[in-house]
Amino acid sequence: MKKISVIVAALMVPGVAMAWPWSTDMMNQPSIKPQEGVMTPFPSRSVPVTGIPTKVSNREETRSMVNPIAVSEASIKQGRNLFKIYCSACHGRVGKADSPVSSKVGAIDLTDGYVQNDLSDGWLWGTITFGSYVMPSYGVVTEQGGSNDLSVEERWHVVNYIKHALVKDAAAAAVATK
Repeated sequence: MKKISVIVAALMVPGVAMAWPWSTDMMNQPSIKPQEGVMTPFPSRSVPVTGIPTKVSNREETRSMVNPIAVSEASIKQGRNLFKIYCSACHGRVGKADSPVSSKVGAIDLTDGYVQNDLSDGWLWGTITFGSYVMPSYGVVTEQGGSNDLSVEERWHVVNYIKHALVKDAAAAAVATK
């Protein structure tokens, strides 16, 4: 009889143990479940996964676009800051394609006369927006991906910096290194 009571007690131990507070699993713990309650508003500058709407569908269509952002010190300053963040890794600090990765990715010298004189503001904006053979897109999601990092206006500020201050910054950097 004692043997049977020991067996019954041994069989009861797991049942008793499952009643203790540590027996709750991760699914049924006190927490906020997904899609439960009131949704908090999206942070400012958040972008839907479909990307920022762009009125043109490819880089070719941007060739004749005119920069709507007037060239000003504020625009150039903002463009310079954005260039340092997004462009300098490949194009170098002053656009001369002298960064450690420039030759590996085929980055071009943005201070070159071809870029400064022959490429339109719209073409530069389109290249930033849609990317190129190696350069990623910074405006829309394409088949190759895209980061959606820069707003339409921010891309125009970068164009203002490239066209109106990059060559001066490169010259000043060259003098400073002598």
